Amino acid sequence: MYRTHTCGELRATHSGNQVTLAGWVQTVRKFGAITFVDLRDRYGITQLLFGEDLNKEFDENPLGREFVLQATGTVNERSNKNPNIPTGDIEINVTSFKILNKSAVPPFTIQDDTDGGDDLRMKYRFLDLRRNAVKRNLELRYAVNRAARNYLHHQGFMDIETPFLIKSTPEGARDFVVPSRMNPGQFYALPQSPQTFKQLLMVSGYDRYYQIVKCFRDEDLRADRQPEFTQIDCEMAFVEQEDILSMFEGLIKSVFKEVKNIDYTEAVERMTWEDAMWNFGNDKPDIRFGMKLLNLKKPASVYTSKQGQSALIDGADFKVFDEAETVIAIAVPGCSEYSRKQTDELTEWVKRPQIGMKGLVFIKCNTDGTYKSSVDKFYSEEKLKAIADAADAKAGDLVLILAGAEERTRKAVSELRLEMGKRLGLRKDDEFRLLWVLDFPLFEYDEEGNRWVARHHPFTSPKPSQIETMINNNPVIENAAEYLNHPYANIKANAYDMVLNGNEIGGGSIRIYQRELQEKMFAALGMDEEEQLHKFGFLLGAFEYGAPPHGGIAFGFDRLCAILGGSESIRDFIAFPKNNSGRDVMLDAPATIDEKQFEELQIKLNLK
Repeated sequence: MYRTHTCGELRATHSGNQVTLAGWVQTVRKFGAITFVDLRDRYGITQLLFGEDLNKEFDENPLGREFVLQATGTVNERSNKNPNIPTGDIEINVTSFKILNKSAVPPFTIQDDTDGGDDLRMKYRFLDLRRNAVKRNLELRYAVNRAARNYLHHQGFMDIETPFLIKSTPEGARDFVVPSRMNPGQFYALPQSPQTFKQLLMVSGYDRYYQIVKCFRDEDLRADRQPEFTQIDCEMAFVEQEDILSMFEGLIKSVFKEVKNIDYTEAVERMTWEDAMWNFGNDKPDIRFGMKLLNLKKPASVYTSKQGQSALIDGADFKVFDEAETVIAIAVPGCSEYSRKQTDELTEWVKRPQIGMKGLVFIKCNTDGTYKSSVDKFYSEEKLKAIADAADAKAGDLVLILAGAEERTRKAVSELRLEMGKRLGLRKDDEFRLLWVLDFPLFEYDEEGNRWVARHHPFTSPKPSQIETMINNNPVIENAAEYLNHPYANIKANAYDMVLNGNEIGGGSIRIYQRELQEKMFAALGMDEEEQLHKFGFLLGAFEYGAPPHGGIAFGFDRLCAILGGSESIRDFIAFPKNNSGRDVMLDAPATIDEKQFEELQIKLNLK
């Protein structure tokens, strides 16, 4: 037996017991004739005391950090207790020990405040995983996994595995492809999601399916993306939208309770996609704080039918506003005292390439009732007050205004709002606010191809009241300049996203389940009958054998874990993540393969 207890288990109540521990050496501290060793395993740290007899052995065979050590001895109560660790009341008076394995000097210190940079720790990820900070992240990930499974099991869902080697189908991102040796010139694809399989399972009668499953997308990476990621993938038959929303609000609330001991008792707020875009500038708004957008000009795009308040800025001969496609303001609470240096810094912030604006206009709503602005010579104090009032600014607030091309300006104001919320401490990691965003457009217009593309995916159903509109109209856009007037421009998707603290953590829809409607959707996306049958003939055929109404949702498991753990990066919650270039620097993958493998696959490289 290598151990009788773990390094996080023993307490003062075990005093006098003979025990054996095994683990890694965290620190070695020599004090004359005695040596103290902190021994670490997954469960904690226990202090070992080596007396004079055993201490002599270290002179001939020194004990180093990360050595694997087995020690037997008696549990004693410590005279100088350590209140910072659970085992801090005791130590082990070692009577015998054995070095199970030696360790080279680690490339970085294996402790919470390590001296290793990201690249070094990813190269030696097997060492980084020993650190408490990383261990806590993986423990949280496991807790979320367990909580989700428990909830879904008790709701009657069945965990069913689906294949990883499938056919390449268009789902919005590039596929990873896998050559088939037994079928020369043909390729499998790794699934971007189990979408078609879970729909086939509904046709098969498995009316409550789930899977915590790996998905693969060959796309550019950032902090919240990895080429392989994990979803909580769910589907239900004989349901409408309300059934889905209710079921999966319950899932997330259950995870909150079991993992974070948070009772999320309030109703989850709901917001249309149009309202989200109009009031917050994006479709995943952080509703932990206000600071809603004031649209001073009606946007030109299809995303909203609402009217801007252009009367507030018209007639001043201020070309920056007059010539802009859109002008948008936000009221930042308590910042009217900003100095010139601070407003200049904000101006430089919005000019950064990743934001892309040319400048910033501000209005200070002073506490004495006066208004001061960077555009005083164009707007009277009365006009400034009217703009501030419309933006819901109060005395002491600072109104920030951006103007320019619509899409860029809307995104910039959205980012500015989030940045100011962060600076003011309004985006707290320990505060969680859920939101459903509903009624998305079913289609987006692709200017380059003069055609429709699916906003979610091609299996999303229109709202029931608009199914006839979709079936009875030709999807072809005859006049690109008039695409906004096409009946398809106003069709809403029977889709929903769940947002947590400004992050989309889940998205889904009620699916198409009739062959005629599915063929109409494929046609709208530019697929002729031959292409439809080649890519999705199996699904269209299945719909002819009694497909039930069904819908589902997929949660970004890694992202949910990161938010619950207070991190901006999902990499912190994946045991062996890839870097920002999609490389595994520990394995040095992807890598070349030898010539024999190319010959077996009948593949020749043509690198340019």
